[in-house]
Amino acid sequence: MTLTTEVAYATRHPWAPSARLIQAWASAAAGAKGRQATLSVRVVTPRESERLNGHYRRKPKPTNVLSFPAELPMGALRGEAKPLGDLVICARVVAREAREQGKSLAAHWAHMVVHGTLHLLGYDHEADDEAERMESREKRVLKALGFPNPYRSDADD
Repeated sequence: MTLTTEVAYATRHPWAPSARLIQAWASAAAGAKGRQATLSVRVVTPRESERLNGHYRRKPKPTNVLSFPAELPMGALRGEAKPLGDLVICARVVAREAREQGKSLAAHWAHMVVHGTLHLLGYDHEADDEAERMESREKRVLKALGFPNPYRSDADD
């Protein structure tokens, strides 16, 4: 899949990844299946993440990544790039989690982008078999990008 990614920063931190890196991580997750798609990514504050998470998931607290699939009628945009959806990533939550989990900031950001993109592609982790399929794909994509297994903790050593 050829993925065009638009990245907007509602908050900017020197440690947040560039739009170019976010594009590369999302494209790696999407793979190369030949069709064209677009993805919007918004990097937000904890307040905005909490508002969206509360409204859409009934969980009134900030979260690392939210995914909103595009909903188009059948046959819409035939021949054009199909909107994949939107990712909303909370910069401060990702930074806090990386620190708490002993991961590099880049590795955790890459994981959140890959994870969210896979959700938009139809992957899920509600049932054990779905979770295994999704985690397997995440690990392969992240390994190809040069990052370690995101589900392996230091306690596993």
